[in-house]
Amino acid sequence: MTALSSRPILVVDDDPKIVRLVRTYLERAGYRVTEAADGRSAISAIALEMPLLVVLDVMLPEVDGIAVLKAIRRTDRTPVIILSARGLVDDRIAGLAAGADDYLPKPFSPAELVLRVQRILERGGGDGRTGGGGGPDREPIRHGDLVLDRDRHEVHIGDRLVALTAVEFRLLATLLEADGRVLTRDQLLDAVYGQDEAEILDRTVDVHIGRLRDKLGDDADAPRYVATVRGVGYRAAPVSAEGGVQR
Repeated sequence: MTALSSRPILVVDDDPKIVRLVRTYLERAGYRVTEAADGRSAISAIALEMPLLVVLDVMLPEVDGIAVLKAIRRTDRTPVIILSARGLVDDRIAGLAAGADDYLPKPFSPAELVLRVQRILERGGGDGRTGGGGGPDREPIRHGDLVLDRDRHEVHIGDRLVALTAVEFRLLATLLEADGRVLTRDQLLDAVYGQDEAEILDRTVDVHIGRLRDKLGDDADAPRYVATVRGVGYRAAPVSAEGGVQR
């Protein structure tokens, strides 16, 4: 099958069997795949190849996966799915807090991994596939001094470009599109991961919201962008008495 994008998906794992399995399924889905067997090589490959997405193990030689993830997040928002034998709740929360877009414990279903890859890339503004365009241009969403451009996949606060991961961007867009309505954690999980996802934790949303607030410079106690509705979920914070989200 011909690859659907010139940019690859980078698979980082020191287990050749895992790499072969993931490569086989991703290539069947039409993606080009490259590999790295240790953290240091992964960091170099990311800089050189600018992958669409990184599938990243945690327990790696040279540099561990969490350090690789933090190195990625210092410079860009490339989507990252952690694929790790460390599947405890605390491990998953730590991975998400470090900047992962998703976390899939081993043993895993390779078909499920492909589905998660596709969903993250599609919701990030493009899945790397050839074919028709993404439809008509959409007006940016304006919320006070924040502008979210869904077609360019960019968020600006004033003149500052805010670098968000695909999941963070989708969460913010979902909240702003709701125009002040309160969204439960389950509704936000559905918007980001889809209704078929298994074993996604409610705390996952809280972790992503916390990272999103940090990047926006938002204060949970006096929010300008994302407000918590205790016991229910989240909503876009009111801009002014005159109106909510401006389009």
